[in-house]
Amino acid sequence: MGVIKLKNIRLFGYHGCLTEESKIGSDYRVDLKVYADLSHSAKTDQLADTVDYVHLNKIVKEEMAKRSKLLENVAERIINRVMKELIMVQKVVVDVSKINPPIGGNVAMVTVRRKKSK
Repeated sequence: MGVIKLKNIRLFGYHGCLTEESKIGSDYRVDLKVYADLSHSAKTDQLADTVDYVHLNKIVKEEMAKRSKLLENVAERIINRVMKELIMVQKVVVDVSKINPPIGGNVAMVTVRRKKSK
């Protein structure tokens, strides 16, 4: 089993329950970790034999562009697409973070973590 990580994917989005959040938007950070058998690609040195991290990044960007009230919903959509589109993936862990959330305090970010295994 191997691991591929995409760390600190920075995006702008319009997620949140407040009306203001849907209008002004906010900065987000996504961290994605996928587990797959990478032994074959380690031998063949061929992109077709591994999990393409460009495809992973594309999924994250596309799902973050769709508005949700809850970060849990965005994280779940990312996981479901990764599991559906990249059949080599056995497990996914995703952290979706809202940077400087509007919660009435000095909080750097709020993070939701979701995991799923086959």
